[in-house]
Amino acid sequence: MQKSPWIIHYDGSSCNGCDIEVLAALTPMYDVERFGVINTGNPKHADIFLITGSVNEQNKAVIKNIYDQMPNPKVVMAVGICACTGGIFRECYNVLGGPDKVIPVDLYVPGCAARPESIIDGVVKALELWEGKRRKRTGRESIQT
Repeated sequence: MQKSPWIIHYDGSSCNGCDIEVLAALTPMYDVERFGVINTGNPKHADIFLITGSVNEQNKAVIKNIYDQMPNPKVVMAVGICACTGGIFRECYNVLGGPDKVIPVDLYVPGCAARPESIIDGVVKALELWEGKRRKRTGRESIQT
């Protein structure tokens, strides 16, 4: 890879269990950054959009806005059962479900809460998807490093 992919993390409506596990994946014990990813707070710099929690009426515009600000190619990861299906909140009056109700999702990482190992596996898959999309976009089959 010529560029380190950057990840932006957004928490929708959730219990924050998956958010704690995402933070655990960044600690030295798991060290997801060893795969070359960098955590960012700016969607204009992000390549991978990691979403935890379900989507509701109030945050669907925020999710769409973050997604639209990200440059192409981009990969969207739904982490945790709430982001995959709405989880235990799916029957609530204001919950629409997962982010796939608002934006296209490339990768689902289930779990309640998703374990750091699962999140890291998802990030590795997201890196493969991102690199494939990047190669397709640039028209180059192999990228020189």
